Amino acid sequence: MTRAPKVMLGLSGGVDSALAGARLIEAGYRVEGLFMKNWEDDDEPGYCAAEADLAMAREVADTLGIPLHKANYAADYWQRVFAQFLAEYEAGRTPNPDILCNREIKFPALVDHARRLGAEHVATGHYAEVRHDPDASSLLRAADAEKDQTYFLCRITQDQLRPALFPLGPLLKSEVRREAQALGLPNFARKDSTGICFIGERRFRDFLARYLRAAEGEIRTPEGQLLGTHLGLMFYTLGQRQGLGIGGVAGSGESPWYVVDKDTARNRLIVAQGADHPLLQSRALTTEAPHWIRRPATAGATLLARIRHRQPLQLARITGGDSASLEVSFDVPQRAVTPGQSIVFYDGRECLGGAVIATRSREPANPVPV
Repeated sequence: MTRAPKVMLGLSGGVDSALAGARLIEAGYRVEGLFMKNWEDDDEPGYCAAEADLAMAREVADTLGIPLHKANYAADYWQRVFAQFLAEYEAGRTPNPDILCNREIKFPALVDHARRLGAEHVATGHYAEVRHDPDASSLLRAADAEKDQTYFLCRITQDQLRPALFPLGPLLKSEVRREAQALGLPNFARKDSTGICFIGERRFRDFLARYLRAAEGEIRTPEGQLLGTHLGLMFYTLGQRQGLGIGGVAGSGESPWYVVDKDTARNRLIVAQGADHPLLQSRALTTEAPHWIRRPATAGATLLARIRHRQPLQLARITGGDSASLEVSFDVPQRAVTPGQSIVFYDGRECLGGAVIATRSREPANPVPV
């Protein structure tokens, strides 16, 4: 009698990975769980809540009747993800460590454990789908457009995707919670984790200041008017409204102020009034080296793209570039294109890959045909 295939499941303590495990068991797989600790507890207990997550993962594993393995990747996370996270902020950019973590930590850990323990597949609770063809695997957008997480998976490799299963891809989040409750999973109502685990619910500014030295500087308008003092460019991102500390400015009206640029050479924060100020609008961008999951897109290709998680897909055209960088133009201006964040490309439902944004431009070199 042929034994059912074994799956190594990333079990985080959240409802998504718990239901993924239940669905795999129902489908006939032999499932084992892996809890990954990526951040050491510090002197502010309760923010990352690793122990609470582990306790819940154990309770879920007991409910499902599966073994649970535990591994500590904090040192790897610091060297391969967090160090780059800090370097990007120090350079005045806004990174997205979750994308790098999936490629550098989570999926390599799952694949490694799967191979060592004789498992044919790996699985997570990500909202995504995968299509396995004989020659390669494709990453597809999830049914729930609001929860789709292919943006964060845009840099995984074929070696990581080939054994992958995403049981929640066809489901809406509301269906996940209802099904988890019906199955008696202990975390069916547990609040979703938000943001970066090691930051948690703490004040981001306080956390970042523990690792980087902030340099105060001037807040000025695009015309050069001095409005105040910022606490350090690393604490601000393009399009930000809150926390600027700008009071009433004579002759400027009541419209709120937004970050529209960073002058890193002179350590100046540039602000202007209006959520749709022209300096926040970009028709083009350049990237760092792109990563393609299954097949590369070529210059001249018109695709769908997004420059942030949950952004509606935008029409974009690759107007130039090579393996080291891309030039991308949009048919309509994009608000707050942010260096350090990623642009992710799609062909229909398929996520082709992505690249870190390097620069932005108000006008494209080669406009997208409408």
